[in-house]
Amino acid sequence: MRGQFTLEFWRDGEFYVGRLLEVPGVFSQGETLEELQENIQDAYDLIVTQERPPAPATAQQQQVELEI
Repeated sequence: MRGQFTLEFWRDGEFYVGRLLEVPGVFSQGETLEELQENIQDAYDLIVTQERPPAPATAQQQQVELEI
């Protein structure tokens, strides 16, 4: 499955640093723009395929409304 995402990037010294705007927490860097794109793909893959431990049996959920 493929999707379209917005890669926001900037120079930080010798590196390109970037993030996916639509997926919070997906950041990476690379010495070239092409390397950044490869690394951001790897970071995205880790976020979406990472197995998360189950919540404790005592975990609760609550809907909250936040002012943003």
